[in-house]
Amino acid sequence: MTGLQGVRGRALAGPLAVLAAGAVGVALVAAVDPNEAGHYPTCPFLALTGWACPGCGGLRMTHALAHGRLVEAFGLNPLAFALIPLAAYLWVAWTVAAARGTPVRTGLGARWAVWALTGTILVFWIVRNLPFGQALAP
Repeated sequence: MTGLQGVRGRALAGPLAVLAAGAVGVALVAAVDPNEAGHYPTCPFLALTGWACPGCGGLRMTHALAHGRLVEAFGLNPLAFALIPLAAYLWVAWTVAAARGTPVRTGLGARWAVWALTGTILVFWIVRNLPFGQALAP
């Protein structure tokens, strides 16, 4: 590769590395069941407080998704499940921009979007630990 192709190839290295790391991570969680004790460390926040963090249930959700159990996956961490399409969109936008040699342009980096996501995560975190929010608990 020379010239423009070489520059674009290097630009695609980031998105491709993230894709490869994600695929390896999902393959590991698919192969090593997080429902069996001793395979993964306990969530430090859960261990210290007894409360579920926003990510609690994420490994089990990934395992269920990798095995095609969508309803179970949603029940383990509805927020993380709902954010998967957003993460996929951002990865595709990054990859396309890298291939074109242009900066990533998306409204999701706007201040209002960052605050909305942060607020959503905080509300989810609090509600899943309240008695009436047990449906959101892992």
